[in-house]
Amino acid sequence: MTRLPVDLRILDPRLPAWGFPHRGSALAAGLDLHACLDAPLVLAPGGPAVLVPAGFAIRIGDPAWCAVLAPRSGLGHRGLVLGNGIGVIDADYEGEIRVSCWNRNPADPSLSDGGALTIAPGDRIAQLVFLPVGRPDFRLVDAVPGSEGRGEGGFGSTGIGPLAPS
Repeated sequence: MTRLPVDLRILDPRLPAWGFPHRGSALAAGLDLHACLDAPLVLAPGGPAVLVPAGFAIRIGDPAWCAVLAPRSGLGHRGLVLGNGIGVIDADYEGEIRVSCWNRNPADPSLSDGGALTIAPGDRIAQLVFLPVGRPDFRLVDAVPGSEGRGEGGFGSTGIGPLAPS
């Protein structure tokens, strides 16, 4: 296992009581991130994304690494996703980590809450995963050597595989 020293600064004193930093299991890839809110936050269905403070800052310091903010699968299934899809944290970023939260659900008048999602202080809302970064040395070329013409059609041009209707 590769060890990566990362500077971690706790900005919200509630985090240690909530268990941060913590992985959900011994083999989990990501650290659970908590919503450092003072009151519950209601996200309207399809409304604007809201930045939720995670209550800490990091500095990776090694350009061979970055961190990514990723959604939690169970919350994503229920409609809470990251407003930017995934967030990249560069090795030299030192500010507070914030999670862009968005309720992708459509409004549903048949539900008592209309499809709104509520985030309470301390809720686990995302995860932080550390990844190695490849740094290519680009060579400018007029054509890609050994190219087989792939990429002309793009976006599914080779078919969609076994999910295609018969």
